[in-house]
Amino acid sequence: MTLWNHILQQLKDQQKVYLLTVVQNHGSSPGRQGFKMMVAQNGAIFGSIGGGVMEYKLVEKAKKLLKKNTVKNFVLKQIHQAKTPDSSGMICSGEQTVAFTALSGKHLAPIQQILQKNHAVELQLTPNDVAFNFHATTKKHIFTYQNPDNWKYTEILNRKKTVYIVGSGHVGLATSELLKFLEYKVITFDNRKNLNTFTQNTFADKKEIISYDNISKFIPNNQNSLVVIMTNKYTDDKLVLQKLLEQKPLQYAYIGVLGSQSKINTMFAKMKKEGVAPKLLETIFAPIGISIKSQTPKEIAVSIAAQIIAEMK
Repeated sequence: MTLWNHILQQLKDQQKVYLLTVVQNHGSSPGRQGFKMMVAQNGAIFGSIGGGVMEYKLVEKAKKLLKKNTVKNFVLKQIHQAKTPDSSGMICSGEQTVAFTALSGKHLAPIQQILQKNHAVELQLTPNDVAFNFHATTKKHIFTYQNPDNWKYTEILNRKKTVYIVGSGHVGLATSELLKFLEYKVITFDNRKNLNTFTQNTFADKKEIISYDNISKFIPNNQNSLVVIMTNKYTDDKLVLQKLLEQKPLQYAYIGVLGSQSKINTMFAKMKKEGVAPKLLETIFAPIGISIKSQTPKEIAVSIAAQIIAEMK
């Protein structure tokens, strides 16, 4: 939500602001649906709608409109091919449509609410205004266009899921930092007191020392929960995984377990003997992360984050 923090500060300074939003894209467009950036009356900018000469041209257009005080809401189609009427100046192929939405002091209160809310907020852009629905119902980005005076774009803000990291060692610390940077909500657990990496973790939204026997009480069994298991012991990894798999019906969006292939094979073989269904274990990402020959905690964190990004798309 860093973008909205920047917008809020500009509005508090009585600056008029343009919110530039990619509302539609096709093909190899550098800007994807939902990409946003801010352009303020004083020249301040933040965010991105794809970069390159296309972004530069649209930012300059926004600056001129703000300087002339002729702000209005409109959309512009950008085609990333040379020698076309709506050419963006780029040749990567594809196209994107960008909405210019004027923001002013009247939007201060709802933007403050966005930053205070922990649940989803529906953003609606139209030729007439921008609206924030705090009882969101939309599940995906929607853009409809009839003509320059009749279009609408809707998306959900604060839609990022929560990642529950079970185990707060060095890899847990690095994973917390990276996933927080990627704007996930991060909650981390450990069963050890006075753990230095637990104390050093200033990235997690919440930290708790718990008994792993009760882990299912701390992680909601729903599609907003991603679970990363990386305790300091094989037996604790197995305990946590078994407790989670007892939930019926199993609804977690993602469960991954850190460890070597040999460790995972041994764990799964034992769990099968204890009655855990093989098909259930096939849904677990283990060993966790994509294969990039990672070794250091930060490299492992990159492999885990990449897999989560890929699976959540």
